[in-house]
Amino acid sequence: MSLQNELRDLYENGHRKLPADALEVMDRGGVELAASGLADRALGPGAQAPRFTLPAADGRRIALDGLLAEGPVVLTFYRGAWCPYCNLALRSLQLRHDDITARGARLVAVSPQIPDESLSLTGKEQLAFDVLSDIGSEVAQRFGIAFDLSGELGAVYDRFGFELQRVNGGHARTLPLPATYVIDRSGVIRWAFVRADYTLRAEPADILAALDALN
Repeated sequence: MSLQNELRDLYENGHRKLPADALEVMDRGGVELAASGLADRALGPGAQAPRFTLPAADGRRIALDGLLAEGPVVLTFYRGAWCPYCNLALRSLQLRHDDITARGARLVAVSPQIPDESLSLTGKEQLAFDVLSDIGSEVAQRFGIAFDLSGELGAVYDRFGFELQRVNGGHARTLPLPATYVIDRSGVIRWAFVRADYTLRAEPADILAALDALN
């Protein structure tokens, strides 16, 4: 089954069970975010990837330049461990991690959550790749994919117990769009998947095809 089919099943089995008033706010937020055109303005193929250094879950500091010195990089942004769509996408990437590394590439995931949350996620999902913390979504902003939740949507997430104020290190309202980039060794983005819809994620097979196209 493709990742998108799994995501669709998750949506159909879980989304419809949410309270009607929360669904209305969430759906309105999705429409407004799509209408903003943010995904269309984000960095895409041909752009230089912004350089960054971020803390990993185990306390190491990981620099994009250091990763690129070893080979191409698959960089994926996710909203946080509270997001079931993110967790499903990360599990899917873990299943293809060996295929990614066999192509000489490094896979790293980035979220606005604090390192302790990344560490918990890494252990729970048994992730073999680095999970980095972009507190305040500063790196996401440089890629053009950061946005602020509306007050009413933030209130819904608070009601669900996501504790974004805590897990995002005091930046409760700023999140990244779902985005995945394939970056070549020179730092150029060669392939990108950026969507406003948080239920959509890059297919691992498409990521592998993009890596194959680098050779």
